[in-house]
Amino acid sequence: MRIALPLAERLQDPQSWGQYVLGPDFWARTLQNWQSEFLAVGSMAVLSIYLRQRGSPESKPVGAAHSSTGVEG
Repeated sequence: MRIALPLAERLQDPQSWGQYVLGPDFWARTLQNWQSEFLAVGSMAVLSIYLRQRGSPESKPVGAAHSSTGVEG
């Protein structure tokens, strides 16, 4: 049977900024976040290129004036 230690004995000293940045937990969280952001931005870029090449009505021709798109009203 394991006896629970008092809270004061379970606490650890806080890490310095340098220890946190060099630790594996920081890099695992950072790379996981960058992976999801890269996937999201990359898929939006590929989709927008595909729609422009396809002649989507949502896209104006390359080089067209900004005033030539959209309907005001």
